[in-house]
Amino acid sequence: MKKTINVIGAGLAGCEAAWQIAKRGIKVRLYEMKPVKYSSAHSAEGLAELVCSNSFKAKNIDNGSGLLKEEMRRMGSLILEAADASAVPAGGALAVDRDVFSGIITKKLVENECVEIIRGEVKSITDLPEADALIIATGPLTSDSLAKEISEITGNDGLSFYDAAAPVVMFDSIDQSKVFRAARYGKGSADYINCPMTKEEYLAFYEALIHAETADVEGFDDLKLYEGCMPVESMAKRGVDTLRFGPLKPVGLELPAGGIAYAVVQLRQDNTEGTLYNLVGFQTRLKFGEQKRVFGMIPGLKNAEYARYGVMHRNTYIKSPGLLDETYRFIPSEKNIYFAGQITGVEGYIESSSSGLVAGINAAMKVLGKAAVIFPQSTMIGALAHYASGYAGKDFQPMGANFGIVTSDAPELKKKIKDKSMRKMIAAQRALEITDELSKR
Repeated sequence: MKKTINVIGAGLAGCEAAWQIAKRGIKVRLYEMKPVKYSSAHSAEGLAELVCSNSFKAKNIDNGSGLLKEEMRRMGSLILEAADASAVPAGGALAVDRDVFSGIITKKLVENECVEIIRGEVKSITDLPEADALIIATGPLTSDSLAKEISEITGNDGLSFYDAAAPVVMFDSIDQSKVFRAARYGKGSADYINCPMTKEEYLAFYEALIHAETADVEGFDDLKLYEGCMPVESMAKRGVDTLRFGPLKPVGLELPAGGIAYAVVQLRQDNTEGTLYNLVGFQTRLKFGEQKRVFGMIPGLKNAEYARYGVMHRNTYIKSPGLLDETYRFIPSEKNIYFAGQITGVEGYIESSSSGLVAGINAAMKVLGKAAVIFPQSTMIGALAHYASGYAGKDFQPMGANFGIVTSDAPELKKKIKDKSMRKMIAAQRALEITDELSKR
């Protein structure tokens, strides 16, 4: 009888896990509740839908996110294959056309003879047909019934925070006379649309923003906010200059006439055609009418038309340390249960995908009776897995890719090297050497 693995959730992590399993000749039942049921943030039928930003962050390997992406490429990641094929201009970052990206992944999995996609909500793990392993990749918007069951299984106390998406505007509604194109510090081509603000414009915008009416989000005031998705209005309330040192920082963006603006709002291309642009760093829970009014004060956006307003949604994750091992396997269970995605406590699109890759590979290896593929902490994939499984502190929080969690065994780093960029590059090269070896497994 052919081996089978059930995967719940066809977001980035679930799709990556299914792909890695199928590559190893094992049948996958991939469960996705759309379009039978949609979460508060999802709206499209396709798999691996991007609900927040369309950016996968930096490309360069001396950046934590860039290194993670290159490791994933070398491991044969479906997510990176689709991202590279659907890339849109974004300077030094990898950003994608959401629809093309989702379409590529959906097509690849639908056409794979080892993958069976089952549409409909999974309300309980016990409802699933027998399989040799299970991967739970239901993401931050796990439906209530399944979230309750996971909470009971893990003994979790419902640890969660809120996530947010930034608004997207129509390119042809942007007043081009008020904006200019440039990449920060001239890195890459001039792919970003920049909206410069004078001191007077910024202060007026700031006052309007902090006093704007927000949408009611149940439990918002009692739950934690992840810094990477902090609503722009919440960030602004920390102080009048907070945004100028955050998403509206003007440094590295010289005005066409010379000099630096007081603050700059950046817009990033959101689709291949260049007809849509999102407001970088403008995750929000403002009411839709307030978004149009307040963001209309940004130079160039006075008459902007919105393809999508910003929204907020719940983001739930388990306390992974002590519950998961470095392959994302659920330790307390006698059955082969793995978790993948943001529910494990990794933060970010590619980070979530990397956990799906690790869980998928190792669920397959377990079922095939082969040794586990352990990514060491000297790789970014392994560093994230070790963080999720072995964080020793009391306040476990979601973590994105960064060199602070990497413990490199590169011999050159035993010497004192003051140049941080050089140290990162040495650690990155060593990580890729290890990844190349693991890719042969």
